[in-house]
Amino acid sequence: MTTTHILGYPRVGEKRELKFALEQYWNGESDVKALQGVASEIRKNNWALQQDNQLSFATAGDFAWYDHVLGTSLLLGHVPKRHKNGFPDLDTLFRIGRGQSQASCGCSGEAASDMTKWFNTNYHYIVPEFSADDKFELSWTQLFDEINEAQKQGHKVKPVLLGPLSYLYLGKEVEEGFDRLTLLPRLLAAYQGIFAKLEKLNVEWVQIDEPILSLELDAKWLSSFKLAYQVIRSDVKVLLTTYFDSVVDALPTITELAIDGLHVDLASAPEQLSEVVEALPENWVLSAGAINGRNVWRANLVEKRESLTAAKEKLGERLWIGTSCSLLHSPVDLELETGLSAETQSWFAFAKQKVAEVNWLAKALDGDKQAIEYCEQYSQPIIKRQQSTSVNKASVQKRLANLTPADAKRSANYAERSHHQKEVIKLPLLPTTTIGSFPQTSEVRKTRAAFKRGELTQGQYREIIQGFIQDTVERQQAIGLDVLVHGEAERNDMVEYFAENLAGFQTTQFGWVQSYGSRCVKPAIVVADIEREQAITVDWTQYAQSLTDKPMKGMLTGPVTILCWTFPREDISREAITNQLAFALQDEVADLQSAGINIIQIDEPAIREGLPLKSRDHQEYLNWAVNAFKVSAASAKPETQIHTHMCYSEFNEIIDSVAALDADVITIETSRSNMELLNAFEEFNYPNEIGPGVYDIHSPNVPSVEWIEQLIEKAATRIPVERLWVNPDCGLKTRNWQETEQSLKNLVEATHRLRAKLA
Repeated sequence: MTTTHILGYPRVGEKRELKFALEQYWNGESDVKALQGVASEIRKNNWALQQDNQLSFATAGDFAWYDHVLGTSLLLGHVPKRHKNGFPDLDTLFRIGRGQSQASCGCSGEAASDMTKWFNTNYHYIVPEFSADDKFELSWTQLFDEINEAQKQGHKVKPVLLGPLSYLYLGKEVEEGFDRLTLLPRLLAAYQGIFAKLEKLNVEWVQIDEPILSLELDAKWLSSFKLAYQVIRSDVKVLLTTYFDSVVDALPTITELAIDGLHVDLASAPEQLSEVVEALPENWVLSAGAINGRNVWRANLVEKRESLTAAKEKLGERLWIGTSCSLLHSPVDLELETGLSAETQSWFAFAKQKVAEVNWLAKALDGDKQAIEYCEQYSQPIIKRQQSTSVNKASVQKRLANLTPADAKRSANYAERSHHQKEVIKLPLLPTTTIGSFPQTSEVRKTRAAFKRGELTQGQYREIIQGFIQDTVERQQAIGLDVLVHGEAERNDMVEYFAENLAGFQTTQFGWVQSYGSRCVKPAIVVADIEREQAITVDWTQYAQSLTDKPMKGMLTGPVTILCWTFPREDISREAITNQLAFALQDEVADLQSAGINIIQIDEPAIREGLPLKSRDHQEYLNWAVNAFKVSAASAKPETQIHTHMCYSEFNEIIDSVAALDADVITIETSRSNMELLNAFEEFNYPNEIGPGVYDIHSPNVPSVEWIEQLIEKAATRIPVERLWVNPDCGLKTRNWQETEQSLKNLVEATHRLRAKLA
């Protein structure tokens, strides 16, 4: 019998139960016992599902209160010095992740740790902070408690643990003059303690995630793997887990490790299978990540079985079947969707269905006739879709085929555009603005929900939303911001909103995926060629502009971000999807400026996230990603100022491409990292205007005037003040009005002080 397992399961619950429990706790509306009760029920259901689908193991340790990297930090007793206050507990974890634990604590809290993207996904993790005197000691029992919990429920448990090298690699030094890799011996001692506890719990296999093996590691990191896995070797068998790209480059290192098996991602890199099978040591198992954990398309199980047959024949029971990566990147349950047509629903598989796919594929590989017949029947909808004419549109295909370099060029260079924009827009030194969204209150959300349920007419809905817009505009004017936004009350999500208004997408009711903490997103699905059938944002933006003499900024989401934050088709390239989106946005830009909107922001927070993991593949991606953005903006006249926004991205390695976007103004996240991201601009003479974020909107902490002032002054040492903007680091939809207004008042006050100094 083929061994079956998954690398992890969504921890938010079928209907985001964990999200709501977390937020109730943070708001002081519930206690720890209630929060833990919700989490326990989610884990119980997740393990039961794996057992019901006859998986060989139930995966434990994949649950996280905020994110799994932060959970690893607590497990290792590795807490930033500013958050150390006795024995770490759940409140410690929340303070590290978000700056404070509960609103009821009555304190502003210490600064939250830095947050960044988990490889090339839209999941975020809290970055570990390393100092030369760091110590590691087991002081957080969550992993062992959950193993116990699962075993008591009758499950054979395979724990999952982030590996020591990946944990170190994904962190950062917070003091100069030392290399965090020198901490490895101390860290390995803590891992030895973990393995000793796993032995006492009678764990047979442990899944150790080392996703950095899919990167291009330098020699010092690669060579450290052999030492690490010799030191932590125990009687517990180790399945070394890799994902998101091929590990062929690292195979010579991997095959020398003191481990018992290797997992590879065959969804991201199917071509690696033959080389991995050939190199696999005789006593190892190979876990084939055949079921895609990062997309929602139903697997062609016939094709999967055929591709694995040779490996099965060679390896026999040493071939395991699993998901390509953790299913935390997938929505939970397709069965909850009641608004999809039968045909459309037959194309998809969410996390629950993917667990079943693992089981059926393994049985088919074992030669089970019923399973083989089931796989053939199950795969028919996805096979038939490949020949469907409804997904390919002649008009879109023609426009794409005629794409030329001229379609990506604006009519004037930046210097000429800047001159025109100064004359038309007339902004002061250090102009202040926000990134786009304002607090999405319960009233705003209830209004949208009521309209969707048909409880409001179009006219009633329009009137209410206009009221929210008017309120947002009046608040901004009272605060004294220079460039206003309409607040996006009509938008549920910066990507889903456009997906709902562009042909070629399918949206869902419960397709929620965790981004970090309690923050969930509901990615749309690209199901056909994309086109804009009518204007999307013009009406709302034009109304907002009618309420004020100050410039109103139009808000669009860029083509690469829409691509990265949706589930893409698998039958055409990502480049083709992005270019389809770019043409649709180009038409929207043209309509906005025709309606009198002279500032238009095309957000691209995901452009860094979309990079392939290996640097040798970067330039090809960057070429078409940058070109798609430029196609989006190409219809803008010289006097129309194009902004873009990027957040939680390391810019150093793509700074040339960031400049090549040729946006008139770029706004970026820098507050949480204390302007560290501006280091990318020290040696690179960024030619256009830039707004380094001075207000961390992912924390409830209100920044002081003095804090904002020193951040702006720090930014001015790298960027000429005449090209600096002042703004938060991201949209404000997740904050409340009290926090938002006080923070923005402080932002404006700090700016006025600096203008007075510079006058």
